[in-house]
Amino acid sequence: MAHKIDNQSKALRFGWCVLAAIVFGLVIAIRIRLLDIPLERDEGEYAYAGQLMLQGIPPYTLAYSMKFPGTYASYALIMSIFGQTIFGIHFGLLLVNAATIALIFFLGRRLINSIAGIAAAMSYAVLSASPSVLGLFAHATNFVMLPVLGGTLLILKLSESEHHAIGRIFASGALFGIGVLMKQPALLFIPFGVLYLLWNDIHRRFALKEIVLRNLIFGIAAIVPFGITCLVLWHAGVLDKFWFWTIRYASEYGGILMGAIYSGRWPLARAMHVFAFRIAEAFDIGWVLWALAGLGLVFGMVDRRSRFAAIFLLALFVFSALAVCQGLYFRPHYFIMILPVVSLLVGLAISKLSDLLTSRTIVVRFLPLFLLGAMLSLPVLWEKQIFFGVSPVEACRMIYPTNPFAAAVKIAEYLREHTNPDDTIAVLGSEPEIYFYAQRHSATGYIYTYELMEPQKYARQMQEEMIHEIESARPKFLVSVVMFNSWLWRPDSDRLMFNWANEYGAQNYSPVGLVNMTTKEVDYFFGDVPPPVENLKNHILIYKRNL
Repeated sequence: MAHKIDNQSKALRFGWCVLAAIVFGLVIAIRIRLLDIPLERDEGEYAYAGQLMLQGIPPYTLAYSMKFPGTYASYALIMSIFGQTIFGIHFGLLLVNAATIALIFFLGRRLINSIAGIAAAMSYAVLSASPSVLGLFAHATNFVMLPVLGGTLLILKLSESEHHAIGRIFASGALFGIGVLMKQPALLFIPFGVLYLLWNDIHRRFALKEIVLRNLIFGIAAIVPFGITCLVLWHAGVLDKFWFWTIRYASEYGGILMGAIYSGRWPLARAMHVFAFRIAEAFDIGWVLWALAGLGLVFGMVDRRSRFAAIFLLALFVFSALAVCQGLYFRPHYFIMILPVVSLLVGLAISKLSDLLTSRTIVVRFLPLFLLGAMLSLPVLWEKQIFFGVSPVEACRMIYPTNPFAAAVKIAEYLREHTNPDDTIAVLGSEPEIYFYAQRHSATGYIYTYELMEPQKYARQMQEEMIHEIESARPKFLVSVVMFNSWLWRPDSDRLMFNWANEYGAQNYSPVGLVNMTTKEVDYFFGDVPPPVENLKNHILIYKRNL
């Protein structure tokens, strides 16, 4: 009998290994096939800022942004190894994603067991590749979760070796702090680490003095990365710019929607409808895994043996959700920050189901494996056209049908061929990927124009500064992006920038290119701009400075 049970366990382990090999192999194959998918807007920002860093130019000098510079440094590191190309950037993302998957496995095994770990890792591999969370693009949220999960794993291991406890606490806090450098919403994960460390120390009956010391070490370590960053930027002479964009302006930006709801300009019912729609979009067909995660939480709470893991994951879910909700913007890639805990809860559900079937026949014991395999196949089959059918360029157009990300590659090629390395260009719109592809410096630090259109107190000042920078630099080319998604103008937006651009362009520049976009195709006209094009809607005009 014992021999039979042992053989069944081996067969079950082999089954899990086979499923894992299929899932990981399939996801890696999908990512490799789409490594050349054109960069989107945020990737363009990170790539351009990273490119500048590799040239010795500090952040916030030629590229203004409200984001902390951690992702810029990550891109710079990736590009220094794999090259300043679309392929190199997305190959770096593949490695970051693989490392995150490994950490989720170790967390699941540490919290629950190996089955939970492998189930969680497979779930994250599939969910994090979904176009519904823009998983094929190297957003900052991917770089947030790698250090945060590393820090989480370290504090979970505190009880293993008290000899190394102080070093482990410091390393954990530092990793949480590095996560914040990648993107500010990661700040919400630090209280999670503090609360767990406090609970762990109280539970183990440490003296008050030791509890305070250990939490102080964790808190100091979490601040150290930010402190070092400030010192480096101060030495580079850009601390004032950094502080304005990432603290002062970022605070204004973060309060725009809350202010609109509070003042009644955006009715609460309408806001809730939009938020629910955004959440449903992020769930997509993956809702079956989210539902399984909910069952995992319930099962974990009911079973005393797994209650600690369930409570730990519930706390992590709460803080992950707060990070996603910061500012109430709910953009698709924000949900990447909640996928690790959702995946771990899926692992908990599969583990509990496996436990319930332990005494059953071997066929019945395979049911959790088949169930998870079926659930993981749904998101892959749902997106089969993007994953397996179309080219990387077509996939980009399918995911972003009203954005010029694919067109930016050809526009940048034209600009690079018709400029010298010392020439500058100016993009009137939010398309920083053009600077990266063209390998030319921007005539202005305003690589985004969204902030110019927002109802915030710095908007007029920013428009005036952008105008002054462009006029001073006298760029060889102007690229005017006539697309709503590149500006997000509002009825009450200040029109100074548009009025100036029309007058300044007419006086100093001549049109040399037109890119006309429809939902089905893109027409390129370089050199000679044709007469008015029929159905002209989303388009980009290229102007060359008059001699």
